[in-house]
Amino acid sequence: MRTVASMMLRRLLTMIPLMLAIILFIFLVMALSPNNAALSVLGNQATHAQIAAFDHAHGLDRPLLVRYVVYLGALLHGDMGATFSLDQPIAGIIGQALPVTIQLTALGVAGAVVLALVLGIVGALYRDRWPDQLTRVISVAGIAVPSFWLAILMIQNFSAIGGGPFPSGHYVNPDDSLSDWLRHMVMPAIALAVPVGCALARVVRTSMVEELDRDYVRTAIGAGLPPLVVIGRNVLRNALITPLTVLGLQIGYLIGGAVIIEAIFTLPGMGTQIMSAVQQNDVGLARGLVITIAVGFAVVNLVVDVLYLIVNPRLRGAR
Repeated sequence: MRTVASMMLRRLLTMIPLMLAIILFIFLVMALSPNNAALSVLGNQATHAQIAAFDHAHGLDRPLLVRYVVYLGALLHGDMGATFSLDQPIAGIIGQALPVTIQLTALGVAGAVVLALVLGIVGALYRDRWPDQLTRVISVAGIAVPSFWLAILMIQNFSAIGGGPFPSGHYVNPDDSLSDWLRHMVMPAIALAVPVGCALARVVRTSMVEELDRDYVRTAIGAGLPPLVVIGRNVLRNALITPLTVLGLQIGYLIGGAVIIEAIFTLPGMGTQIMSAVQQNDVGLARGLVITIAVGFAVVNLVVDVLYLIVNPRLRGAR
């Protein structure tokens, strides 16, 4: 346990320069954008004096380095500034949108994991037989289907528009009605989960096949242990080490896909807010949203790294 704690501490320490690099990169990209925020808010008819007053009020006339240091200092105190158009606190907007994206991503991850385990385990246990061939076809088809196209198909066939049982969009707070929340989130979560789950299923299947061919599996089964016990206690745990690492990378795909899925299903999450910020050319809001998503992705990968250390005793022993 002490070894795992020291490894977690080292991972946390490496997160500090990573976070600073992420913030610096996003700040520079947004700051060097050729779009003029003043013209987006004031209109093309704005005079030079009005543009200068707008830039001064929002600190856009300061040197780039000064703006970065001021922004970083405010960010460390939890202040992301205010939107250019409506002068609303950016932190408040993110606080309302982030839970929706987290809920959608969490459901997508859960669905992807279940789908990957079912397809991967069935394919490995029935290697080179018809169930394996069937899971392979399903996996390839799922990988090839874009999440946004799958979302549109489900809206046409399974939503209330097409006579189905699920709503075609909008969001319901789970505190108001858990059942209605689940009904509204089922189709967006499936649209996110299918491509990721099918891609992950191939990794699970390959890892399971490699583990089933090891000597300890044949020895345990030959000694009289039930195959289900050997597979459940040993094979599955060892085989999931590699898919766990791949899942951490796939979560980035889920977060990126959530941007489009939220727009299709009109969910008020981070993706919808990013689209709104881009349309309004609100650099401050877009910067805050992108930084939050990037930092969240880094944190998720940190959690996956820690889980990888916990489930892999050989790696702990090597260090």
